[in-house]
Amino acid sequence: MTNVLSVLAAEGNGVLPMSEGNNPMLPMPYDIFWSAVCFIVVLVLFWKLVLPKFQEVLTEREDRIQGGIQRAEAAQAEAKAALEKYNAQLSDARAEAAEIREQARERGKQIEAELKAQATEESNRIIESGEKQLQASRQQVITELRQEMGQNSISLAEKLLGGELSESTKRSGTIDAFLADLDSVAPAGK
Repeated sequence: MTNVLSVLAAEGNGVLPMSEGNNPMLPMPYDIFWSAVCFIVVLVLFWKLVLPKFQEVLTEREDRIQGGIQRAEAAQAEAKAALEKYNAQLSDARAEAAEIREQARERGKQIEAELKAQATEESNRIIESGEKQLQASRQQVITELRQEMGQNSISLAEKLLGGELSESTKRSGTIDAFLADLDSVAPAGK
């Protein structure tokens, strides 16, 4: 390195670069002036043009964010109100459904009781009608049996006496007494 400096010193009339007392860490005064002018121009342009646009964009974003938050809070409040309304309607519907089920149960019990009453009434009517028919059939059978018994007793009496009984004999009280005795015996045999 000393060779390079000695070569440079020989060519430059013995004056070495930076040997005049300039500090390599400090720029020249004209460089400082023009750098400061450029810096001030850029700073003014930035201050007048860029910074207001940047502030405007930041303000707009802040407004959008605030508006979005407010809209979200409003939407959340609406959703909460709708949920409460829905839950209230749902509880009302459940209460109404329970009431309808209870009414249906009561109506079912009432219908069941009415049907049982009707069935009992119809059963009683059928039994009564059957008893009346049975009584009528019994009376008819008794009447037919009386006539038949009367004819049989006359026939038997004719056979025993060996001849025909006269018409007055047939009407006599003997046959009636026999049938009356027969009536008194029939209820005891039931």
